Amino acid sequence: MQLKAVFWDLDGTLIDSEPLWHDGELEIAAANNGHWTEELGWECSGTPVPDVARRMIEHGCTLSVEEIDKQLKAYVFEHEKMHMPWIDGVLDTLRSLKEAGIPTMLVSTSPRPIVENVLDAAPGLFSGYVCGDDDAKHKPSPEPYLLAAKKLGIAPENMAECAVFEDTPVGLAAGAASGATVIAQTCTIRTDTSNGPQFTSVDGYDGIDAEAIDAIVRRRLAALAAEA
Repeated sequence: MQLKAVFWDLDGTLIDSEPLWHDGELEIAAANNGHWTEELGWECSGTPVPDVARRMIEHGCTLSVEEIDKQLKAYVFEHEKMHMPWIDGVLDTLRSLKEAGIPTMLVSTSPRPIVENVLDAAPGLFSGYVCGDDDAKHKPSPEPYLLAAKKLGIAPENMAECAVFEDTPVGLAAGAASGATVIAQTCTIRTDTSNGPQFTSVDGYDGIDAEAIDAIVRRRLAALAAEA
C-alpha cells in the first residue's frame, strides 16, 4: 500500500457528537439569559469552543468565555462517558486499517480528557492523538495534522500519502493546508461542503476500508503527478 497513515477528526467524523455540543450550548444559554438556537450551533461547528462561547455571549449569555468553555466541555465529556456515539461503520474502518498495519491518529481541538475517553472506547485502534491542549495552533491551521504526522515520523513532503477525514469547512481547510489527501465525511454535517478543498467526499463508511482509502490516495498522487 502507498497509504502511510490516516488522520481522523473527532466530532462529526468519527462520532456523531455535534448534537451533544449543541444540546450543551442550548442548556447553558437557557440557564444564563442567552438566546441560542440549533442553527447557531451548526454555524459554529468545527470552531474552537472559546469562539463558540464568544458567539453565545453576543447572543446574551451572561457567563464568561472561560465559564462557558468549562461547562460545555464538561457536558460533552459526561455524556460521551455514558455513551460514545460512533458513526455507523467507522469502527470497522479502523479495524481494517489496524489489520493492514496502517497507523491512525486522532486529531481534534477537543481537550485531552475528551480525546483520551474516545481512545479508551476504541482500545488499540489508534496509534496516538493530537488534542486542543497540545502546543499547536488550532484548525484551520495545518499544525495539528503536521504535528500528528511528526509523531509518526512522517515528513511534511510525504503528507499526500496520508489521508485526513474531516467534516467541517474549518477542518477541511486544515487538512488541505497540511498537504494530506483530504476526504470529507458528509453523513452528519448539515453544512454544504461540496465546494471545499477536499480531494473527495464520502457519505458514511460503508465500503471504506484500508484498500479503499489507499485507492483514494493513489488517485490523488496520480493527479498530482499529472499536474507536475
